[in-house]
Amino acid sequence: MATLYLIPTSLGDTAFEKILPAHNTVVVSAIKHFIVEDVRTARRFLKKTNPAINIDELTFYTLNQHTSPEAISDFLKPLHDGYDVGVISEAGCPAIADPGADVVAIAQRFEFKVVPLVGPSSILLALMASGFNGQSFAFVGYLPIQPADRAKALKKLESRVYAESQSQLFIETPYRNMKMLDEIINTCRPDTKLCIAVDITLDSEFIQTKSLKDWKKQLPDLNKRPCIFILYK
Repeated sequence: MATLYLIPTSLGDTAFEKILPAHNTVVVSAIKHFIVEDVRTARRFLKKTNPAINIDELTFYTLNQHTSPEAISDFLKPLHDGYDVGVISEAGCPAIADPGADVVAIAQRFEFKVVPLVGPSSILLALMASGFNGQSFAFVGYLPIQPADRAKALKKLESRVYAESQSQLFIETPYRNMKMLDEIINTCRPDTKLCIAVDITLDSEFIQTKSLKDWKKQLPDLNKRPCIFILYK
């Protein structure tokens, strides 16, 4: 049966043998059709995965937030013809905070076999290292940009922490991380805990949990670094 493989990539400049099973290379090397966010980075990833891959023999379909459902259905035509298709995210696991979810939804609708390969997820790795509730948690993506709306969203997340004992995970555009940290400190309770997880799996990885009143004493440098924020009590 033709299979849609969800192929994780690294979260940055990390040796693949540290984060990706050897089995992934075997699977990837046999696929000729790939749905990707950026062809150039996908080609680099594939060549790094297996230098023997002939990139010129592969077919790439570009997927982003503007890709129509009709176009995605066309991307899956190889599956109808009996050929495996791979989905490659820009970083981490496909279909998690990623447009690849739309591909999977259509593949499921046609009852194709969908196989997620093992690889790094910044969301789960951050939660694992936070010391927070790993049985009840929510990843809410990006918060509103407008200050008033963002403050309201932060208060709402904090209320879930205390009312439901649920860990709240979110992200920000890397160049706005420091502004986000300031707003968290100024909006939420001093005793509320915050885990900051930066550069996960990289040599510069930094993951630490403190109360907001303790973070206020010394702020880490988060500028232009991929970061996961987690609130808990």
